Amino acid sequence: MKHLHFDSVGGASGDMILAALLDLGVSREDLQRQLAGLPIGPFEIEAASISDRGMHGTRVRVRIDSHEHAHAEAGHAHTHAPYRGLRDIQTLIEDSDLPPAVKATSLRVFQRLAEAEAHVHVTTPDKVHFHEVGAVDAIIDIVGACLGLERLGVTGVSVGPLPLGHGAVECTHGILPVPAPATVELLKGFPVAPADAPFELVTPTGAALLTTWKTLETFPSGSRILKIGQSFGHRTLKGRPNLLRAMLMEISADSAQDACLVLECNLDDLTPELTGALLNRLLGAGALDVFLTPVQMKKQRPGILMTVLCRPEQREAMLDLIFRESTTFGIREYPVQRTVLERRHEVVATPYGRIRVKIGRWQGADITVSPEYEDCLHAAASAGVSVRAVYEAALGRKAPACNAERSTAGRE
Repeated sequence: MKHLHFDSVGGASGDMILAALLDLGVSREDLQRQLAGLPIGPFEIEAASISDRGMHGTRVRVRIDSHEHAHAEAGHAHTHAPYRGLRDIQTLIEDSDLPPAVKATSLRVFQRLAEAEAHVHVTTPDKVHFHEVGAVDAIIDIVGACLGLERLGVTGVSVGPLPLGHGAVECTHGILPVPAPATVELLKGFPVAPADAPFELVTPTGAALLTTWKTLETFPSGSRILKIGQSFGHRTLKGRPNLLRAMLMEISADSAQDACLVLECNLDDLTPELTGALLNRLLGAGALDVFLTPVQMKKQRPGILMTVLCRPEQREAMLDLIFRESTTFGIREYPVQRTVLERRHEVVATPYGRIRVKIGRWQGADITVSPEYEDCLHAAASAGVSVRAVYEAALGRKAPACNAERSTAGRE
């Protein structure tokens, strides 16, 4: 399994995160080609090699072919294209040809942004109109970064403390304190560090990406560093490089155990529709698993036992969602240890298109293969066939090789 760990010296923004992934080896041309399918007009992703205080890395700039959009040479001042609401951006992403997993992750990032902005402005996410975040280059930063993460085959992300500047920043709403209110809202519960910089170091876009991706506090013990990617922001900082570092690691088989938390509660007065909505929200917020079990409760009432598996650092967010979205008066919790297979993704060609399959490896042999449901669903809709037909076609292309390796391993 591959893990990605971020350390920040100079801050984190959408373009810095995208640049770090390019510095790790993600193809700029591939991203440009994939993102060109978004209905946002012509653009160009430019990547340049940068050196600062003895450190070397990549800086990204998105060039927009529009008289309505200007990207300042030092920073991120914009003259804005028309504002976009959350639903506008959701439609833009959902109607694209991006891989299903990339769509899902991108939508989660924008949902977090909308919820943070809604909290700051005392409104609801569906009524939020994105300004800086709705600009074309920010959309490219977010969706491009999610696509780059998928291209690296990463299964987990950890983030070190993020440095926060001070002072004030000028935006559409006027003069606001640094860090920006939406950034502070997004970083609740995440480690931060002070920095002597009188301007914004962590942007809402950067905060939304890293806090949405994060699955662990730090990388697992025994991980091996495979590659290091370094990126630079557009400001020059005093006394430190404006640097974000990303380390791509391989988690060894010995690191296949991790500590998790189980949260559970009994529900007997929540409608099935609301129960399903809560399940989806918990999964969307990063829960490792959520499942429902029919139970017989006191006074012979039929009910549901809802079980949530999450990482310890996700506890507060999960508790908040369960209490706000359900009728329960209490939640039980206990730590558990789980053992997971080493896994990787491969793409197989089927009569209905290319489908990603997840392959589980145990004691040096591939033993389990599972086609990605979202890929099968999308391909089935495009080809006008059943999801089962696509699933079995993908399984048939990979399962024989997997079984052969299992048989060989057994003879050894």
